[in-house]
Order: sequence, then structure tokens, then C-alpha cells
Amino acid sequence: MSDNDPLAGIRKRIDEIDEAIQSLITERAQCAAKVADIKQQQGEESHFYRPEREAQVLRAVMERNNGPLDDETVAGIFREIMAACLALEKPLQIAFLGPEGTYTHAAAIKHFGKLIETQPVDSIEEVFRLVEADGANFGVAPVENSTEGVINHTLDLLMQSSLQICGEVSLRIRHNLITAEKDLASIERVYSHQQSLAQCRLWLDRHLPHAERLAANSNAEAVLLAKAHPHSAAIAGGNAAELYDMPILKADIEDEPDNTTRFVVIGKHESPPSGNDRTSLMLFAHNRAGALFHLLEPLAKRNISMSNIESRPSRRGVWEYVFFIDIDGHHQDAEVADAIAEIEKASAMVTVLGSYPKAVL
Repeated sequence: MSDNDPLAGIRKRIDEIDEAIQSLITERAQCAAKVADIKQQQGEESHFYRPEREAQVLRAVMERNNGPLDDETVAGIFREIMAACLALEKPLQIAFLGPEGTYTHAAAIKHFGKLIETQPVDSIEEVFRLVEADGANFGVAPVENSTEGVINHTLDLLMQSSLQICGEVSLRIRHNLITAEKDLASIERVYSHQQSLAQCRLWLDRHLPHAERLAANSNAEAVLLAKAHPHSAAIAGGNAAELYDMPILKADIEDEPDNTTRFVVIGKHESPPSGNDRTSLMLFAHNRAGALFHLLEPLAKRNISMSNIESRPSRRGVWEYVFFIDIDGHHQDAEVADAIAEIEKASAMVTVLGSYPKAVL
């Protein structure tokens, strides 16, 4: 290489930066190990994951970022560093709707990083059961989609479970047509989860009106079915195509370009305030006129923003309903605590399903 090579000096500087980064990552891991030792001495042995602390770190990373890498990329790098440090002591066991390659799997990786012990299960019920039985530290379950609305099954399980919501993940859903076939004309059937089939309804009507649509338990299972049956395709994410070595014939086929699913992280431990939190409440309303108004009035009086409200049959009596409400703030915040106390006077029962950091990415 010539001494006049303009790249030589830049490459030398990159090598120096890489060495410094590696040294600092090592030092960070050593500090994390010391934190784990202290927590063990204090009797904390199940896991060392703290969602509020991680959210605070990632927010600070994004606030410091001046480019050229975007906020999500930089935060993703730091998330993996934190995950690697955490895994030195004890990797987190995360339950999710399997098999591997589902969108819930992708959400788990986005939230916890790649260095987790994955626990794919066959149903959302099993996700809850596994966490309740200490077979996993946390579970990840879909709760609402921007196109198709709330996932009622998850709400019903939250109604029955003693687990806490301790985090949330927002995942941009990119549906792909995955198949070994070379053209659309040769595809006779399309497998996918019923939610994904619904989210691609217009595209399928336009491009594959002749193809039979078959519901699968998950998008990952759909890819395996398409791989096993000729003239078949699946709708799933890119991670499933890569994991099961199947080509993508058409990318981004979802009807809504901003199609996003929100997932909740469930566990046994309450998340302390992080400074930018959300609280999920379950309210049983009395069966009388103005009941819902009286439940929500304490929030309005304190200018507490409500981001979501859903109703489900209470299963306690005919025409009696339970309301699921998401509000800004942590239940330990003074204004939120006062509002909940006032709501309790107007409600047959109030349950705090969890207060947790808002999704950072």
C-alpha cells in the first residue's frame, strides 16, 4: 500500500477506535458482573433484568445520537451490548408463541436482544402458563394491531392471570409472500395466521384471487407448511423466510403501509418508574347509566392522557363488561395514584395490570 493512499490514515484510525470500543465494552461487562454480584448478595437470584433501567439507558443513547446512524440503529447496538452483559450471568428465558420465526419471536428479540434462551410454545395460554410456573422469566404476547384491532384472547388471559405487564414492544409488521414457486400463477394455496391473512386481504384479492387461503397457528408454521406442499405460499416475516431457508417472492404485501403490532411483556415482577411510563388498568363497571363516564372522569380532571380503551364481557353476569384502559404515567406517580383511588369509588373492582416503560423503539 502506498504511503500516499488516502484511505490508509482513515483505516488506521478505525482500527484505533475499534480497539477503544472493545476495551470499553469489556469494562462495561465487568461493571455489569459486579452489579450482578451485589444483587446476588442482596438475595436477588432469579434474574437481573430491569426494564426501567434499560429504557432509561436507551433513551439517553438516542438523545445523545447526532448521526450519521439513525436512533433505532444506535439503540439496537446498545441493546445487544446490554443483553450480552446480562447473559454473562444468566440468560433470560423468554416464552413466546412459536415456533421460532413468528412476529412474536421477532418482538422478543427486539425487546430483549438476541442472547436469550427462547421458549417457543404452541399457544398464548401456554406463554402465560409457563411464566406463571417459573418455566420462563418473561413472556411476550400480542395485544393489538393497528389494522385489525385488539387481540381479544390476550385481554381475556390478562383478565384471568396474576402476572404483571412489565414492558411493551411496538413492531412494524412487514408481510412477505414466501414460496418456492417462481411466479404467482402457480400458487394454489396461501398459508398464514388468520390475522395476517386479514391484513393482506386486498393484496390477495388483487394478485391471488384464485388461491385458497388457509389459516395456520402461526406465520412460522405457515412457512413450514408452504415448504412441505408444492404450489403453496406463506405470508410471514423476513426472519421466518431466513430461518427456514425459503425465498421471498413478493415483499411488503400488507394492505396498510404502517401496519404495526403492539406486544406486551408479562412477568411476575413490577417495573419501577422509568420517567416515561404507561399503566394498564382493568375496570369492572357497575351496570348502570353513566358508569363509564364516572370511571373516566378522574383521569380527565387530572389531565391524564388515555391512549386506549377496550371492553370485554366480564363473564360475571349478562351484559356486564370489563374495560381495559391504557393511560400515561406510572401507578406510583402521585396524580395517577390519586386518579386510581377515585376510580375505585366508582368501579366494582380496579386492577392495575402493570406500569411499565413505554416502548423505546
